[in-house]
Order: sequence, then structure tokens, then C-alpha cells
Amino acid sequence: MDHFEHEKLDVYKAAIEFVALVNELAERLPCGRGQIGDQLWRASNSIALNIAEGAGEFAPAEKARFYRIARRSATECAASLDVCRVRGLIEPAALGTGRDRLLRIVAMLTRMVLNCTEKGG
Repeated sequence: MDHFEHEKLDVYKAAIEFVALVNELAERLPCGRGQIGDQLWRASNSIALNIAEGAGEFAPAEKARFYRIARRSATECAASLDVCRVRGLIEPAALGTGRDRLLRIVAMLTRMVLNCTEKGG
């Protein structure tokens, strides 16, 4: 075995790309706005980490549970981006890129949860 299961998943790759984007966004936040950057940073990490945990699980119900947690963290990130938008903390282009990636991640995770559920989870 020369790779982990999660490393093969497109959703994991997209989540890691989102983590990198969040890191860039957090570095550009104005002084005194670290709390929202911190929240976004933790939630983005949670997406990738829970995808990896789910991929490493055998039981369909447990796989689905981890993927649901990852999905919830992705929607938390979307809300955090909205907070940044209304406060004028990030550029519209970065907001669009982040939202696009999150929409893709949520769609993939939704399919994965449903797939696990159909398998008798």
C-alpha cells in the first residue's frame, strides 16, 4: 500500500485546496479580525480531516457520519465567508473562489453520504 484511501478522493483533494485558500485569506485579514480567520481555519481543517476519517472507516453508517460532519463544516465555512463579505474583510474574487469550491465539496459529500446510506448504513 503506497497511499491512503482518502488521497484518492476528489472531494479530499478539493478540501485540501480549500484549506490552502483559507490560509491565504486568513493571512490577508485586517488586524483585530483573527477570530473569524481562526474559525474559518478550524472549520476548513475539519472538512479535510473528517473526509479522511470517513474514508478510513469500513462501516457504511460510520463513513456517512464522518462525511456528514465534513459537510456541516463546509457549510460553516460558507457562513464564515458570508460574515467576511458583509464586514468587507475579503475581496469578491476570493469570496467567489471559496464559495465555488465549497459548493463542489458539499455536492460531492452529499452524494457520498447518500451512497453510504444506500449501502445499508
